[in-house]
Amino acid sequence: MARPREFNEEAVLDAATAQFWSHGYEATSVRDLAATMGLTSASLYNAFGDKRTLFERAFERYVERGFRDRVRRFEHHLAPRDAIVAFFNEIVELSVRDPKRKGCLIVNSALELAPHDKQLQRVLDSVLKEIEGFFKRCVVAGQADGAIPSLTPPDDLAKTLLASLMGLRVLARVNPQRKLLEGAARPVLAMISAG
Repeated sequence: MARPREFNEEAVLDAATAQFWSHGYEATSVRDLAATMGLTSASLYNAFGDKRTLFERAFERYVERGFRDRVRRFEHHLAPRDAIVAFFNEIVELSVRDPKRKGCLIVNSALELAPHDKQLQRVLDSVLKEIEGFFKRCVVAGQADGAIPSLTPPDDLAKTLLASLMGLRVLARVNPQRKLLEGAARPVLAMISAG
């Protein structure tokens, strides 16, 4: 009979996520992870397998608790245009309040790992498609109700919003100043304003 785990899995996954987010995949050792998570290396391996498997679990948790949570809160409770604006505003707010300048684990991983890791490249591509899909759904609904101008096809506008969001997340890592981030977002959000 297997022994029950003597740790809170969500808490240790959050600790692993924070470690990968702050230091990146390559610079994070199993020893760093075990210390951050409050586990022995053996317990870490027993519970999560290898470092790569733990990273994938931490990354999925980050996406679920960040992007997907944001979509659930905004897409179904706000008007389409307002959902997009709220999404960008929350990213700016999170960025200026982050003293460690961690940026975004999705963007950080895309820059660090995706160019030479085909499996992660597929995972990241899927997440980016989810983000683009959120924007496209909002644009289509906003154009249908007249809140978003119909001058630009929804596919193109969704891609523009995605590219702007990714750029904003890189800027936030380098220089998370409110004036800079809001100034970068303002023209893009103006594209989705009627009148």
